[in-house]
Amino acid sequence: MAPGLPTDPQLVAAWRGGDEAAASALVRRHAPVLGRYLRSRGAASSELEDLVQEVFIRAFQGLDGWRGDAPLRGWLFRIAINLLRDRHRRGGGRIMVELMEDDRVDPADPAGELEAREARERLQSGLATLSPLQRDVFRLRIEDGLGYDEIAAALETTPGAARVHYHHAVRRLKECLE
Repeated sequence: MAPGLPTDPQLVAAWRGGDEAAASALVRRHAPVLGRYLRSRGAASSELEDLVQEVFIRAFQGLDGWRGDAPLRGWLFRIAINLLRDRHRRGGGRIMVELMEDDRVDPADPAGELEAREARERLQSGLATLSPLQRDVFRLRIEDGLGYDEIAAALETTPGAARVHYHHAVRRLKECLE
């Protein structure tokens, strides 16, 4: 965080004291990474804004559940994970995947497409071999850029365990890609 900017605990304390701008600052700070995380977990682009809003609604309603000594972002990720699990259960276990414009095949480069497809298949196969915890740690670290403290808070584990799971995930994925 840049020097001079209030920390998450300072913003939470200000919001609890009635400062609505503090809540807006928290949303601006954490909404983009929450949106990327939800998208990476299969949420449709059309639902992202509503899902991120729901995460913050739950967070502000349950703010007493945040200890204050753990990273707020990790706690927000925990809420997002639970929200996705709830939606998954209500949806009968179905996951909808939306194709984006840049997911299209470039017919002008068949060799490059073949190579990319093979690498993508090896990576997907490798991800499928990971335990759910290793897969979650890997995605939070790589796709969302979270630190081990934030990952630990999101997944209800320790930073040391998150490091170990990440290390094992990377090693296994390297083996799959070689």
